Amino acid sequence: MDLTILWYIVPSVIMFCAGVYGFCTRKNMIALLISLELMLNSADLNFIVFNRFLFPGTMDGMVFTLFAIAIAAAETAVAIAIIINIYREIGNTDITSVKQMKF
Repeated sequence: MDLTILWYIVPSVIMFCAGVYGFCTRKNMIALLISLELMLNSADLNFIVFNRFLFPGTMDGMVFTLFAIAIAAAETAVAIAIIINIYREIGNTDITSVKQMKF
């Protein structure tokens, strides 16, 4: 493995681990959404890095990352809309409160 690839992979692994830790330990829905976005950005960084080092002349990883960012933005917009509606209904964004709601 080339040493220069580690300059990109190590921050990506740290970002992903921070996202997993935040997702597992937080009870606020906004914090969960931020942790999920951190994990998605880590995966996008990996797409770009591996495309650059494995196939230097192509733009496949870049295009795939742009589509992933667009999908993540749409997912975030929908998730924030759901969180706002839950906040209007019960007054907070705690996961335990949402579990007690009856649909």
